Amino acid sequence: MKTCPYCGFPIEEHWSYCRNCNKPLIANLEDVLDRNVKFPYDKPEIYHLELEEEKDPFDDLVIKNEEIDQKIKKIDDNLESKEVRGEPIPGTLLLEKSSLYYKKRDLSEALKNIELALKNFKVENDLLNIATCYNEIGIIQEDNGFFDQTIYNFNRSLEILKDLNDKSKIIKILNNLGNVYFIIKDLEQSYNYYQEAFQLSQQENLIFDEIKSSSNLVEVLYLLHDYDRIKKILEKNSKFFKEDEDIYGIIQTEIKYGKLYYLIGEDYDESSQHLNEALELIKKLGDHVSVYIKAKLEWECYLYLGKIHILKDNSTKAENLFIQSLEAVRIFEISDNIKEGEILENLAKLYISKGDIERAIEYYELACEIFFKFGDNIKNAELKVKIGNIYLEFEEDKIKAINLFEEALDIYEDLAYIKESALILHKLGDIYLNKRMIENAILYFEKARTYYQKIKDEYSTELLNEKIKSLKF
Repeated sequence: MKTCPYCGFPIEEHWSYCRNCNKPLIANLEDVLDRNVKFPYDKPEIYHLELEEEKDPFDDLVIKNEEIDQKIKKIDDNLESKEVRGEPIPGTLLLEKSSLYYKKRDLSEALKNIELALKNFKVENDLLNIATCYNEIGIIQEDNGFFDQTIYNFNRSLEILKDLNDKSKIIKILNNLGNVYFIIKDLEQSYNYYQEAFQLSQQENLIFDEIKSSSNLVEVLYLLHDYDRIKKILEKNSKFFKEDEDIYGIIQTEIKYGKLYYLIGEDYDESSQHLNEALELIKKLGDHVSVYIKAKLEWECYLYLGKIHILKDNSTKAENLFIQSLEAVRIFEISDNIKEGEILENLAKLYISKGDIERAIEYYELACEIFFKFGDNIKNAELKVKIGNIYLEFEEDKIKAINLFEEALDIYEDLAYIKESALILHKLGDIYLNKRMIENAILYFEKARTYYQKIKDEYSTELLNEKIKSLKF
């Protein structure tokens, strides 16, 4: 009889995981994949309403551009034929054409065709397909970075689906809304939508939707540091995926466990073990999935393994892992992605530790551009402060540092981040004091003092009182 390579427990040939230690048995992966290819659980998952449950969702990921072009040409011939005969243009054909362009990552053509489909469905008063079109427009606009349009279109879709009482599709839209609010860092709204999707799934006994919704919810819970709830969700999800022999669910759960133990910060070896097991499973997928899917599964494994190697002072290994993570993101994303910003920031931190200041500045600036593009103003301001500190400490370039601090200050003041604004004003006052520009120093100290008073920071207020007093007299 075969035994588990992890714990030595006797196992059956057909088992996809060990019933003793619960580790996935990757030796049987080929059989599992041949029997059951399912949709991967990415962070966070986008839901396309036009995909029916019985349709293999991997078709839109492994299909080649040449085959897509052939399908588009066939639809175009059909549309032209109908136009010549004076027949009405079916919105379903335009919807399918838009979907094909989306698979090619041609967002402009995808948007143009979905908007034409929407007009046709409105004429026909086909409410379900109208809802589908609004959802697809929202997804395209999310890819384009137009998040206000994304939210508007998802909400239009949700309104219609609620009228139709289509619970399964309502859950998908709630998850999509949770996704976009997660991207723009509105954690309260993101949590509310994910939680609503999760509760509705439970209420309707839609187990598969419940698992997917809870998987999305985990991403918000990381940021809320609710690690106990994450553990409960992952335990339930892991059991479900193993019983269902869903290899993609198993991989994603391993990744989420790896991230969890890294964030808890008590057992980095446990984190590494889960992440490496995920990578081993991904490797075993072979030709069953596209490079695109593999990259979507790999990028976060490499990122967190890189962070762990930094903690172990293995900067060379960490650098290689960060670069692998960056390459993976660039494989599966259409253009710049906010995930790149996170990886570039980690590379910049690494180069600071290695004393490579020029490269650190370069990578911080690249990360800054990406966060700005995706509307993450807080992160943009935070990185400007970091770059400013580098110019101040390592380059001794006070002019560049001042400019960066001023740019960050503008952002923080616009967002009413009083503490952060006070700290920058205080720092600017110190810089001008060091330059013997006393009037400027007093001006910044006084403004910083006003902010400290607003947040009732008595220590900093008194410190600035003494500084201002000494400079005036």
